[in-house]
Amino acid sequence: MHVCFIALEYFAWGKYGGIGKATRDIASELVKRGEQVSAVVPLGSGQSRCENIDGVDVYGFPMAEYPLIGGLLRRIEADIYHSQDLSLGTWLAKKACLGAHLLTCQNPKTSEDWEKVNRFYPLRRRIYNTVVDPRVRQCVKNLNHVYCQAKYTIEKTRDMYGLDYSPTFLPNPVKVPSKIPEKTEIPKVLFLGRFDGEKDPECFMRLAKEFHDVNFIAAGASHDPLSDERIRSKYSGVNNLSLPGFINGNEKEKMLSESWILVNTSVSECLPVSFLEAAAHGCSILSPHDPDGFASSFGFHISKHDLYTGLKQLLEDDAWRKKGTLGYDYVKKTHEIQHVIDLHLKEYKKRGS
Repeated sequence: MHVCFIALEYFAWGKYGGIGKATRDIASELVKRGEQVSAVVPLGSGQSRCENIDGVDVYGFPMAEYPLIGGLLRRIEADIYHSQDLSLGTWLAKKACLGAHLLTCQNPKTSEDWEKVNRFYPLRRRIYNTVVDPRVRQCVKNLNHVYCQAKYTIEKTRDMYGLDYSPTFLPNPVKVPSKIPEKTEIPKVLFLGRFDGEKDPECFMRLAKEFHDVNFIAAGASHDPLSDERIRSKYSGVNNLSLPGFINGNEKEKMLSESWILVNTSVSECLPVSFLEAAAHGCSILSPHDPDGFASSFGFHISKHDLYTGLKQLLEDDAWRKKGTLGYDYVKKTHEIQHVIDLHLKEYKKRGS
């Protein structure tokens, strides 16, 4: 079976978002199971038109050529074309290619959802939402099947696209340690994300000034070098705040293992991969967003303007530890990577037959 993923990033070449991470992890694990896997994504920094990563053939294209990639998708001749969120590539693949066409809705947004975050996106994205997206959405009802990576978006997705069935829950994967790692003696609180407006990292950094006996780590960077430098300069004098930049691999694993709490300060959020990664390492979640009950069940769900109260309560009497253990048990059961790959293969065999 040949599976082709269609996505906007692949967790490489300077693009390190959660959807790209999930796509790369799923693709790499499918190769280990003996499947032929390709991915088609916009070119990143230093990326060649065709590269092989972990056995996956990754085809890149310049954004200017996006409307013209139908031929590339057709030449891949996949049995399954699996879009990681709806994009122009979904529509082009459906139009140009045989095979089964599947869509996982990673972060389905209504027009009202977009209004809340449009100011954080370039004009190109706003034009796409107005001109291209309405046409692309029309293909969703003709796909072989639609999935959601977060349970709470299932009925929302059904309504958005006028489906005559409820999408299937198909979770994103996370690698779960065999047990919860040993934590540091001094409280350590973590932020994982871009230093961009939608993620509002400065809200986290201001929190560090209120808890002098807690170590804060804001791991990430801005796409804009000037903005990144401004933020680092502004908070460089906060002694209990560390700004290590973008982290991955063993460094990220170590940071998650040591941390007590993951703090989310985003303006808008679905169910981010960072929640899964944190819970897999026994961290509790402090967030103004509560996708699938993650914050309320495995940490504290509270307004972004009152994160101080939430963090204080999680730190009192080690409340974070119990919540973190509950989160660990949940992701081990629901999001553990081998379990998730089993679910994907089951769907591919069902939909591709």
